[in-house]
Amino acid sequence: MKQEKKNDVAVLLEYAGSRRGLTFLGLALSAVSMLLSMAPYICIWLAARDLIEAAPEWTQAQNVSKYGWIAFAFAVSGIILYFAGLMCTHLAAFRTASNIRKQGVAHVMKAPLGFFDSNASGLIRGRLDAAAADTETLLAHNLADIVGTIVLFLSMLVMMFLFDWRMGAACLLAAVISVIAMFSMMGGKNAKLMAEYQAAQDRMTKAGTEYVRGIPVVKIFQQTVYSFKAFQEAIEDYSSKAEHYQADVCRVPQSVNLTFTEGAFVFLVPVALFLAPDALANGSFAGFVADFVFYAVFSAIISTALAKIMFASSGMMLASTALGRINQVMEAPTLEAPSHPQSPRSNKVEFKDVSFTYNGSESPALSHVSFTAEPGQTVALVGPSGGGKTTAASLIPRFWDATSGAVEVGGVNVAQIDPHVLMDQVAFVFQNNRLFKASILENVRASRPEATREQVMAALMAAQCKDILDKLPDGLDTQIGTEGTYLSGGEQQRIALARAILKDAPIVVLDEATAFADPENEVLIQKAFATLTKGRTVIMIAHRLSTVVGADKIIILEEGHIVEQGTHAELTASGGLYARMWTDYNKAVQWKITSEKEAE
Repeated sequence: MKQEKKNDVAVLLEYAGSRRGLTFLGLALSAVSMLLSMAPYICIWLAARDLIEAAPEWTQAQNVSKYGWIAFAFAVSGIILYFAGLMCTHLAAFRTASNIRKQGVAHVMKAPLGFFDSNASGLIRGRLDAAAADTETLLAHNLADIVGTIVLFLSMLVMMFLFDWRMGAACLLAAVISVIAMFSMMGGKNAKLMAEYQAAQDRMTKAGTEYVRGIPVVKIFQQTVYSFKAFQEAIEDYSSKAEHYQADVCRVPQSVNLTFTEGAFVFLVPVALFLAPDALANGSFAGFVADFVFYAVFSAIISTALAKIMFASSGMMLASTALGRINQVMEAPTLEAPSHPQSPRSNKVEFKDVSFTYNGSESPALSHVSFTAEPGQTVALVGPSGGGKTTAASLIPRFWDATSGAVEVGGVNVAQIDPHVLMDQVAFVFQNNRLFKASILENVRASRPEATREQVMAALMAAQCKDILDKLPDGLDTQIGTEGTYLSGGEQQRIALARAILKDAPIVVLDEATAFADPENEVLIQKAFATLTKGRTVIMIAHRLSTVVGADKIIILEEGHIVEQGTHAELTASGGLYARMWTDYNKAVQWKITSEKEAE
């Protein structure tokens, strides 16, 4: 049996948890407040009737004051209930927004780390924050107004026919024309236009962000006109769709809508003129005038009610958009924990006929890769860019799961090891390590929160960070990224190495860890490597072949395949791809700029 799809608002309300009931209470209070807000109009009619009947002896109309106070009481009661309802919906909305953020973060915490390669943390945060903010507005304000508007509209229908159905029908005619005009703008085929308009707005926002981020490159290469082209095209596309929607789709219907809602009184006058002779003939002219006064005043709220209907439909679209953003985060793949986890028996790493293909890719990033890194060995992965080096290393800590074959740590498939245990087994040093906006102590301690200051300091000394601490105002407690305290790329790399050293994991993955280091920092980083890699199984990815000469085993990956493996001496003697890469590397190292005179 096919499961019925839940309403978007119902799905969002599930995030409210225990405060979901407050939403319904708030909606009920909003509905009652709308009913109370209609009562003063009846009091106006009663007061007008008494005054007309007593004319010209106005002092005989003794109940006018009483009706005024009753109207005031209903109005104040309606306002109080409305604000009480908003209090309830706000409490529920705040809890909903909080739970969306918490559950979203909790979900992405279960996602494989490879997920964040194609989904930047800023994008995920933006989706959650935007959805939470939209949901907060929807549940705190829009939903209460939607329910209130429905009640208002239904009560209007009742009141239109309460005193004189003919005058009521005249007022209703304006409302019907307005609803038809609004539906023609937002319903049917125009709903697709609205979706295209929203998509164009998203593209413009994305293009604007990319343009701003690329300004330094644009200025360096003097490509302002060409770089602006994509942003300009996005702006023009958005402008074109917005102009088309507003001018071609909305102009006439909106004009009709405003004309008839604001001028509902125009429909009332002909009907009143038609009914007036009969009222005079029957001697009920006073009652007729009182009814006319009532509908004349009442017609003024038609435009308000219909405007709220328009905002209500906008609120429902907002719910759909917010839920879509939430689902983009909640549908992220999760790293499945094994039901019966096993513990690795050593720090041996083995690839057994491993193949891996990224989602959406037609060709595999790795194809039938097999190699072993024995405990204490250093295995280097080298080869042309795009060969699969980083992909292979990322399968060890389960950034992704292998498509076929098995990656084993300590004789156990990594998919059968508890993710927390596996992470404790592996330390990482990447080429673009990031530091938190926190103290150096907290940055290093991130790998082992229970570590003492002395242990953190020992790790920093082993990572050759003494010169960094000596120049910083507060030493170990210096805040990074605030108050002008920033570190160079090489210095950040050494702090990241201290973090890896403190973790004291038996397996170390180094992904081009000296890529952004200057010669001075590179020397210090290499010294830190000696401490980090001692007695551990090391998987090293490198483009600078000089860093892998001493590796126990060098594996050459090209287009996802292992084409060679062996020691540096064996591979250079074989005359294969590695030997050619070594020759090219040495030529690049020896290359220098010479003057024209030296060239001669």
